[in-house]
Amino acid sequence: MYLKSLTLRGFKSFASSTTLELEPGITCVVGPNGSGKSNVVDALAWVMGEQGAKSLRGGKMEDVIFAGTSGRPPLGRAEVVLTIDNTDGALPIEYSEVTISRTMFRNGGSEYAINGTSCRLLDVQELLSDSGIGREMHVIVGQGQLDSVLRATPEDRRGFVEEAAGVLKHRKRKEKALRKLDATQGNLTRLQDVLTELRRQLKPLGRQAEVARRAVTIQADVRDARARLLADDIVTARTTIAEEMADEAALKERRAAVEHAVAAARQQETELEDRLREDSPALSAAQETWYALSGLRERLRGTSGLATERVRLAAVESDDRPTGRDPEELEAEARRVEEQHRAMTTSVEEARAALEAVVAERTEAEATYGEEERRVAGLLRAAADRREGLARLRGQVNALKSRAEAADAEVERLGAARDEALRRADEAQKAFAAREGEIAGLSRGESGLDEELEAAEAVLADVEGRARELQVAEQDASRRQAALAARVEALETGLARKDGAGALLAASDEISGLLGSVAALLTVRPGFEAAIASALGSAADAVAVDHVDTAVTAMELLKSEDLGRAGLLLGGEADVDDRDWPGLPEGATYAVDVVEPPATLVAALRRLLFKVAVVDDLAAARALVAQASDVTAVTREGDVLGAHFASGGSTSQQSLLEVQAAIDQAREELEAAERALETLRFDGQRVAQERIAAQERVDAALERLHESDAEMSAVAESLGQLGSTARAAKGEAERLTAAIAAAQEAHERDLGGLADLEVRLAQAEEAPDEEPDTSALETLAERASTARRAETDARLALRTNEERARALEGQATALVASAAAEREARIQARLRREQQLREAETARAVLAVGDVALARLETTLAEAAALRSRIEQSRTGRESELRDVRARLRSLSEELQGLTTSVHRDEMARAEQRLRLEALEARALEELGIEVEALVAEYGPDQPVPPTSEEVQGESSDTDDTAETDEAPQGRPYDRTEQTKRLRAAERAMAMLGKVNPLALEEFSALEERHQFLSEQLDDLKRTRQDLLDIVADVDERVQQVFSEAWVDVSAAFEDVFSRLFPGGEGRLLLTDPDDMLTTGIDVEARPPGKKVKRLSLLSGGERSLVAVAFLVALFKARPSPFYILDEVEAALDDTNLGRLLEIYEELRANSQLIVITHQKRTMEVGDALYGVSMRGDGVTTVISQRLREEETA
Repeated sequence: MYLKSLTLRGFKSFASSTTLELEPGITCVVGPNGSGKSNVVDALAWVMGEQGAKSLRGGKMEDVIFAGTSGRPPLGRAEVVLTIDNTDGALPIEYSEVTISRTMFRNGGSEYAINGTSCRLLDVQELLSDSGIGREMHVIVGQGQLDSVLRATPEDRRGFVEEAAGVLKHRKRKEKALRKLDATQGNLTRLQDVLTELRRQLKPLGRQAEVARRAVTIQADVRDARARLLADDIVTARTTIAEEMADEAALKERRAAVEHAVAAARQQETELEDRLREDSPALSAAQETWYALSGLRERLRGTSGLATERVRLAAVESDDRPTGRDPEELEAEARRVEEQHRAMTTSVEEARAALEAVVAERTEAEATYGEEERRVAGLLRAAADRREGLARLRGQVNALKSRAEAADAEVERLGAARDEALRRADEAQKAFAAREGEIAGLSRGESGLDEELEAAEAVLADVEGRARELQVAEQDASRRQAALAARVEALETGLARKDGAGALLAASDEISGLLGSVAALLTVRPGFEAAIASALGSAADAVAVDHVDTAVTAMELLKSEDLGRAGLLLGGEADVDDRDWPGLPEGATYAVDVVEPPATLVAALRRLLFKVAVVDDLAAARALVAQASDVTAVTREGDVLGAHFASGGSTSQQSLLEVQAAIDQAREELEAAERALETLRFDGQRVAQERIAAQERVDAALERLHESDAEMSAVAESLGQLGSTARAAKGEAERLTAAIAAAQEAHERDLGGLADLEVRLAQAEEAPDEEPDTSALETLAERASTARRAETDARLALRTNEERARALEGQATALVASAAAEREARIQARLRREQQLREAETARAVLAVGDVALARLETTLAEAAALRSRIEQSRTGRESELRDVRARLRSLSEELQGLTTSVHRDEMARAEQRLRLEALEARALEELGIEVEALVAEYGPDQPVPPTSEEVQGESSDTDDTAETDEAPQGRPYDRTEQTKRLRAAERAMAMLGKVNPLALEEFSALEERHQFLSEQLDDLKRTRQDLLDIVADVDERVQQVFSEAWVDVSAAFEDVFSRLFPGGEGRLLLTDPDDMLTTGIDVEARPPGKKVKRLSLLSGGERSLVAVAFLVALFKARPSPFYILDEVEAALDDTNLGRLLEIYEELRANSQLIVITHQKRTMEVGDALYGVSMRGDGVTTVISQRLREEETA
């Protein structure tokens, strides 16, 4: 395999398309400096995937595009095409000729292609890596690269060997596997976290799912029982409505009769009211006549009095005479004021003329002053500029002096700071050595603290375990306490009375003497509740009172409030216990002996339980009654048997005594549960205190461990700080030394500038300083000020005269108006006196006529009063008759209202029943989603009740598992009490389940499925991770094998090449870590002949180049590459060493193609082909070629 051709288009200085036809052997590229020879090397590196712009001697990758010259415009892209002859199949591709191209666009885009097909950079690198050409490009030795090989780290030298050995593809495979391994580990960690969370959720969700399954079964029972009870309520409501519809007919007939009587009474009432209305006009007319005459009489009397007063007033002489000033005097005074106003107006005109003259004088004075002021200001600015320049020079001189003094002080300060830095560096170095011994002692103390922490954590774990157990027990006890409290509350609710007895107990505050419910007052021996309740009969449900009066009051209250009926047990004085009752057989006892009543009820209880004995069963009762006929026997189940009376059977309802006993028992259990809960809480608090103490011990141990860690960290940090301080102090001393030199140099510059400024300052101080004369300016300023004061006085005089003129004008106008007003007031007074006299004459005439009219009016008024009295007597009789009719009408109306109320109440009751029926029907739709008729048909009281799921499961468990039957479960008749108990039991069971998650079944199934799926994925990931680890191990083994083999070959080749390039010298390659062939680096030892040094940095430039060449040639010989590109690697060699290198070139030519950039003639002589590179004046590189071997042969 060899490079066949290289085509450049727009790459660096190759503006035009240029093709270099290459052949096996040595190809030399020659030309003057700067002509573009090295651009050929850059093009080869670039087309083979070089990504570093600096490696291509540029700042950015776009710099490889032809930038243009004065005669050629810049291009938009650069393209390099490399053709490789692959006849020997060295490249893993099925082509005998491989073309690799790379294109770079101005916008930064880049394209790769292999044989014209677009590809990735990775594809190009993988294609070339099998031939020993990797990312490091060791086959291309550019300018300055020899020195970089010498400066390379041992790890970088290992990279050259690995690249030559073809390890790159294995490294890439390992890196890819490690990346996948990292990703797999991340996915594995996340998947494990998810699975942990799912496992944590599965258990509680499983419990919720089980609760949900039970809830479905219980809800089915609740629904069935609720449907049957609802259907029973609907059927009962319909029957009740149908039965009570007939009761309304009688009430409606009676209401019709009363309505007829009411109508007749209202007709009579209407007739009487019509007669009264007919009498009303006459009575109203008589009353109005009397009122009118009475009013006329009063008006006549008032008129006479008014006339008398006016006559009297007219006889009195009026005092309405003028009191103001004489109008003639006022008008004369007004004329005098007008004369004064005209004189003042003349003064105002004179003052205005004087003001205008003063203003003109002031304007002229200010203008003259302004001109003089501007002239003086110009002179003053010139003088100020001279003084400012002089001050600036003085300031610069002083500043330079201060700077020079400051520089001296700074040099002194910097010197002291340098000494101080050196002192700190020495102290830090000593402290660093002292602190290094403290780390070992602290490390030994860590082990004891770790053991103490582990012991404390073990104690804490034990205490926390006990705390969790107590917490669970406390939760169970709390739930039991809550359940018992709910049971007590439910039993107390069942004990509440809703009949007349309940109403009396609710009204105990209104009735004194109520003792309470008999069931609550009696204490019955456990087990005898049913027997005592049957023996007492209705008295067991009665209310106890202390006296017969209290009983009467209670019954009256029940009747008046329509509260129903109630049994009352009367208390009283206890009788003497002189009972002479028959003896009882074994197992029997008198009822009074198992009951403890209060003292007030002892007598009543003895009467109720007179000769009543409690036995075990009916057989014992029968035997006892046969033995003593006057004794009544009661079994413990509540059956009563006497000589003439018996009652018994089964009952599903507990008596009040049994309920009260159940309440007392539940309360005792509740108190016991509360005590147990308190005990558990106390134990929990004690354990919590122990946990706090254990946690404190853990925290204390952890804190001591942290303190120890912090102390060790502090020591380590102190060591780091001391090391940093020492290094910083040394660096600061070096910087201060440089700063001292800079400060001294600046000080010398400042002294040179100071001498120049002092000369300029002396010249400026010798110039005269003239001040302008300002006496004329002051005179003009005084003149302008005097003019302004005169103008102010003139304006003040003008304003004063104007104000006086306006005041005189107003005074004259006011006097004229006053004179006119006074003359008008005197005329009005004379007219009022004349009017008063005329009114007095009229009043005398009215007074004479009024006395006659008043006498006649008195007679007419008496006649009108008599007529009104007669009409009122007639009306009073008719009103009495009307009152009687209205009384009868009210009685009938009250009866009608009562009947109407009864009918309305029945109708309301019927409406309520219908509403209740509608509500029941609505409940059927809302709660059960069933139509009413379907509900009654399927769940009505006439339908049999199927067995519950528990009963079915119980029956199935009793039968043989292998037995099969086709018989359906048999139903039983509907019993409302049984269904009520069934509903309550189901609701209690539902309540005991607590909060039910209805989606738990679906969520649990989905979560379980997801858990299974993720578990399988986790197994797959673990297998994948193990496969990747196996790949990494295989790659490491392969890399170690290939590198080991290459190392042996390269080391031997280096010693051979070194001995040829340095006859008599000694050179070898060493591994930095021979025990780790995967990561070990490679060091170079070189000792030229006649020298004892082995460090490369102590060699001369030519020797360093030869050592680098020896290393590279060792790589070339140990792992030959199809081609090598060498850019002026022999430039620093003398003729002797060049000859030795050319001998090696000859050896390499046998197996590899060499492209050599050179200026050496001897190198050109060994070449098979020669390419000349030149650059014309337009800055574009051109190439010419010459084949040498054929000419020599010819």
